[in-house]
Amino acid sequence: MSGTVVAVVLFAALLHASWNAIVKSGKDTFLSTVLVSVGAALISLAVLPFVAAPAPASWPYLAASAVAQLAYYSLLAAAYRAGDMSHAYPLMRGSAPLLVALASWPLIGERLSSMQMGAVACICAGIFGLYFASRQPAAARVAKHAGRATAFALGNACVIASYTLIDGIGVRLSGAPAAYTMWIFVLNGAGLLLWTALRRPADLLAYAGTQWRLAAFGGFGTLASYGLALWAMTQAPVAAIAALRETSILFAVAIAALFLRERISPRRYLAIALIAAGAVLMRAG
Repeated sequence: MSGTVVAVVLFAALLHASWNAIVKSGKDTFLSTVLVSVGAALISLAVLPFVAAPAPASWPYLAASAVAQLAYYSLLAAAYRAGDMSHAYPLMRGSAPLLVALASWPLIGERLSSMQMGAVACICAGIFGLYFASRQPAAARVAKHAGRATAFALGNACVIASYTLIDGIGVRLSGAPAAYTMWIFVLNGAGLLLWTALRRPADLLAYAGTQWRLAAFGGFGTLASYGLALWAMTQAPVAAIAALRETSILFAVAIAALFLRERISPRRYLAIALIAAGAVLMRAG
């Protein structure tokens, strides 16, 4: 993997952690998520006329990815309602490369090396450690909802792994990574907007009127983050990119501690370090 690809993926990881912090800091995590998604869709619609269209072979993957990402945003909002970002984010992002690596062999022929098997062990240990750290008395503030937050986060990890594999194949077939990425966000944003407009129209309008900056900054962050990651998947193995991208865990923990003022226990720091180490080992392997 070239230095340029590594630098691009690390920047994408920083952007991803940043827009997640924007969602977490919002007054309503679900409506914040909707605004971020709609913002990305609007930016995409403005740019799509000027880029080459994806090849027809990639459209079934686009449709499948859009459905999976609707589930992703719903579970993301639920996880952040139930627990801290420093708890939910490492579980979601750290578990996903493990699942991608395990599924890559039977689905796209990418096998795990011995080092990657060690990475699997690290990630699993970190996941269990993070859950049990949240059950300790020192973390009593989040312990009450730790089970729900963990369930939502791990469920979302499965969704993340699914759309990562779908898009890893789809973007290669598309011949146009930028357009492929933008169409994902257009389809996803339209679906979320329709769903929310039917269920909570008044809430959505009122929230958008006061929190419109979420759509601008968060929308750019999520679009750029995923677009850069998909481009990287055309340059290197999907599992390696998925794992390296999860260094966003470290950015997320720093943001949670410094800006969201979340209290992070030493046990949680240790568990997070195990997950991050597993992601790095997965990439090195």
